[in-house]
Amino acid sequence: MLNIYYGDMQESVYNTAAYFKYDYEDSWIIDPFVKEMIQDVDQSTVLDSGVIDSPVLGKIPPTGLSGGVKTLILVKFDKDKIFNASTCGDNCAKWLLKIAESEDRTINLRHLMNFGKDPFVIRILNTGEIVHSMEELVSIAGEFV
Repeated sequence: MLNIYYGDMQESVYNTAAYFKYDYEDSWIIDPFVKEMIQDVDQSTVLDSGVIDSPVLGKIPPTGLSGGVKTLILVKFDKDKIFNASTCGDNCAKWLLKIAESEDRTINLRHLMNFGKDPFVIRILNTGEIVHSMEELVSIAGEFV
C-alpha cells in the first residue's frame, strides 16, 4: 500500500537529486521495471546502466534523468527511506501506486498529486485514513497542503 504524509516531514529526503547522484546503483537502471518507468515518464531508452538515450538531451547518464524518475527509482529500491515525491509530476502517480502494489512504501508530498480516475488504495498518514478515490483524497489531504 502507498502511504503518504502531507506537509513538512523532518525525516524525509528532500533533495532527491543529490541523494540519487551519490546512492543509486547501476543495477537499478537496467531493471526491467525501471526501464519501463524511464520510457514512460521521460520518453527515454536505457541503453545500458550508464547511458540513456533521451529524445531531448541525447545520450545522458542516469543522473541526467528527470527529478521525477530519479525519485521513483529511489522509492522502488531504497525501501528504508522516505522521499519527498513533490519532485514528481502527475505522470509519476501511477508508478508510485505500482511500486506500492507488492510492498508498502511511504512518501512525503507537499502538493496534491493526481492519482487518476481509477480506484486506488492510499493511506494518509496525517490522519490514518485509507482513501480509494481522488475525491476522498482531496477532501482529507487538502487540509495539509
